[in-house]
Amino acid sequence: MTPRSGRRVAATLAGLVLTSLALASCSGDDDATDAEETTPPPAQSTVLQPGSPGEPNTTLAPGDYPTEADQNAADVEFMTMMITHHMQALEMTELAQTRAEDASVRSLAERISASQGPEIHSMVAWLEARELPVPEGAGGHEGHGGHGSASSAPTPVYGMLSEEDMEELAEADGAAFDQLFLRGMIEHHTGAVAMAETAQTEGSDLLVSEIAADVASGQGAEIARMQALLDQVS
Repeated sequence: MTPRSGRRVAATLAGLVLTSLALASCSGDDDATDAEETTPPPAQSTVLQPGSPGEPNTTLAPGDYPTEADQNAADVEFMTMMITHHMQALEMTELAQTRAEDASVRSLAERISASQGPEIHSMVAWLEARELPVPEGAGGHEGHGGHGSASSAPTPVYGMLSEEDMEELAEADGAAFDQLFLRGMIEHHTGAVAMAETAQTEGSDLLVSEIAADVASGQGAEIARMQALLDQVS
């Protein structure tokens, strides 16, 4: 082999070595890139939890999500008593179908019935899922009719009408009924809002907090409408 040939072979070998190193380096980079691309980051889902009255909402991380076991006594009391509370409201709205004189009163009663019937279903389902007692008359998830008599509770609370008040309402008709109905339902709603605010402050279950927030906002707005309507029919 001549000196010139030896130099050409050495140069060729050196080039092959450099090419192999470059290919190995590129392959390593590709493997690292593939590993990075195929390994998804951990889930970082969050949920917005309604705040208590007057307080801002809070954002919960995945590890902070409430579970079914997170309910406390305030949650159970709210769901149980609100079912009974709603049942009496449905009794009152049933009376309005045949006794109310003002079309706006009848329309209001229909809206209350349409919203509170499904809420009873949700609250009963919540109690049943936890194998907790369901108020008498609500076990069949009745929304209108056949829901038992909530007015016969021994100690009416949170704005519920007494048995005597319900009897007076049932005996009234026309304009007299409209006034009694609106006054009674305003008192009824005021009690519901107070219950909801307590549940939001003292409860711990996320679903209960959401239902309580809906009750507080929805019935709070209806109180204002009913007061305006009462001024018209009085």
